Order: sequence, then C-alpha cells, then structure tokens
Amino acid sequence: MPSSELTSERLVHVSPDLLKRQVVLVLTAWQMAPDQADIVADVLVETDLRGIESHGASMLPLYDKMRRAGGLNMTPRSRVVQENAATALIDADAGLGHPVAIEAINLAVGKCKAVGVGAVSVVNSHHFGAAGIYAEIAARAGVVALVTSSARTVAVIPTGGAEPVLGTNPIAFAAPSAEGNPFLLDMSTSAVAANKVKVYAYHGTPLPAGWVVDGEGKPVSDPREGLRLCMDSDVGGLMPLGGSRATGAHKGYGLAVMAQLLGSTLAGGSFSPFRDREARAGAPDNIGHFFLALAPAFFRAGGNYASDVDQILHHLRATRPIDEAEPVVVAGDPEFARRAERLRSGIPLNDAFLAEIRKVANDAGVDFILDREAS
Repeated sequence: MPSSELTSERLVHVSPDLLKRQVVLVLTAWQMAPDQADIVADVLVETDLRGIESHGASMLPLYDKMRRAGGLNMTPRSRVVQENAATALIDADAGLGHPVAIEAINLAVGKCKAVGVGAVSVVNSHHFGAAGIYAEIAARAGVVALVTSSARTVAVIPTGGAEPVLGTNPIAFAAPSAEGNPFLLDMSTSAVAANKVKVYAYHGTPLPAGWVVDGEGKPVSDPREGLRLCMDSDVGGLMPLGGSRATGAHKGYGLAVMAQLLGSTLAGGSFSPFRDREARAGAPDNIGHFFLALAPAFFRAGGNYASDVDQILHHLRATRPIDEAEPVVVAGDPEFARRAERLRSGIPLNDAFLAEIRKVANDAGVDFILDREAS
C-alpha cells in the first residue's frame, strides 16, 4: 500500500534484517529447518520491502493457523516426481510454497538455457507468497518467465455470481532488460488480493469501490466486513479483475480459471471448492504452482532480446503524461522504487501488525524483537 495511505496512524520503521530475524525466530520455533526458514524469511521480507504488505510478514498469523490445523508440514522434503529435458513435476510434501518455488523456478531456468524451454509444475504445496518474486529470479538470469498458482481461500465471485468459487489465483510475468530492472508484472486475477483487504483492515482504511461486494452485489467499504466476506462467508467476496461485467470482469474471471487450470489442475492440485467439500479436517491445501521459463536466444535469429525490451520500456516511460508529477511507469517500477526507499528508511509497521506478530512470537515461545532498533 502506498505510504500516503498510512499517514494517519503511528508507524515504526524497522530494518529488513530485524524483520527477517523475527520471522526466522518464529519459523524455527515451528521446527522449520534453518535453510528453509531462511528462504521463507527472505521472500516475506523482500515482499514487504516492495510495499506488498499483503504477502509479506503479515502472513505469519495465517501460517500459524494452517500449522495448528494440521495440514501444513513444517519439515517437508520436496521430491521430483517425474522429469525430462524440458519439464518436471515436483511434490512439495505439503510444505510452505516459498522454498519449493525457488527450487522450481531455478530448475525451469536451467532447463530453458539448455533446450530453450523449461516448464516445472508443483503439486501438494501451500501458499508461496508473491508470484513476482519467482518470475524476477528468471528475468535476472536473462530469461523470460511466466508464473501462476492456485489459491486456498475461496474468495472470488465469478462474473454474474453471488457466491465465491475461485481463489485470487495470481499471474506473474517477467522479462529481462539490458539496463536496470526487468519488466515485472505481478497481479491477482481478482480486483485485489484477499490479503490486501486484510492490510486495509489492519489500517482501518475504507475499501475502494469495486473490490468487495456483499451477497446482493452491493459494494462494501468497511474493511473488516470486507475481510469477513472474503475469508469467512458463503456469499459475497472479491470481484474479478475488471470489477463489473461492463468494465471487463469476465476477462478477470477467465484469467482466474486459466490460472487454476494451468497452475494447479495441470499438476494434479486441488480446486478449493472441491477440496472444501471432500477433504478431511487438517488435510493439506494441495495448492499447485506453475513455472515457465523461455530462453530468448532459442526464439529469435539474432539481436539482443534484453536490449529490445529496454528500448520498449524506455519508450513507454517517455510517454507524455497527463500530470507531469505522475509520469508513466511500467510494471515493476513502483515496487522497485519503494524497495529503494525502504532500504533507506526501513519497513513501516503499524500497531495492528505489531500486535499480531507479538502474539505469534509469544505463542511460539520466542522473543518479540520488532520493538528493538525501531524508529
């Protein structure tokens, strides 16, 4: 969330290192292996650095709930189920999705550099955070990437429907640029991620119209009621990307189904409404992920793909803006700018977030350290 939306509340700013130490303390207390805890903490903190609070350390209370319910394996051993030169399927052993996602995108990148295309699917996983983190890894390695995933929470209403049947099902795409940061598109296929509603509830910020509706299709502005509708209601919930049918919601709805079919069903992962109907209490979420990597040299006769991308991005940024104070940007620019800012000033945390993490730390029997070195 842009920092301008947070000016009405008390904030403390913590260093990325301090936030990572707090996350690692909790994860290791939950018996996660140190190497995996380090990966998960890195991904969560990196996400917070970019201002994507919905998928950062604020996920710890949900992970705690999942762990206590019995479906989340804190000591997983992922394994490659099947593999050839261009493809692979990995079983995540019901662990958190961050470590296996790093494994999968690196495997896809290695395959594409050898044969042009690398496609890796993951089954039996859980939440993996922000999809763009993994697409960016590929772009930094000089290749093009597409990443998508299913989601556990059934929160998104299909166009014309009154009840939720889909997850927020993210899609991320990244392309390398010869100079500077890559093009990095990271989006939910709903109007907004369900966890973004949670962040608005943390801050008490009214929800914009077009995000959440009730069972009669009426917009909901109260963030706490919106969160209830997204997380704990059989009616209402998140709108698909596009908002209403007139403004293109059918396109977001179609993309959400595509993400389910590609990100989960392809690997044998669950469709969450079916899982809710059929799974026993405490069963793993069985979320699926999909990672596609393409090596540009295999798809063109000559020239430099990254240089061509760079020229296109420069041209787009040079577009004459309506307001000179708000220049045209490309996907990824706001997050990279916020990352640079937060590396200087620290990651802003509000009292609601601190209270939740303090409770998680206390319940795990570890020190709560986010009130140290905070400004």
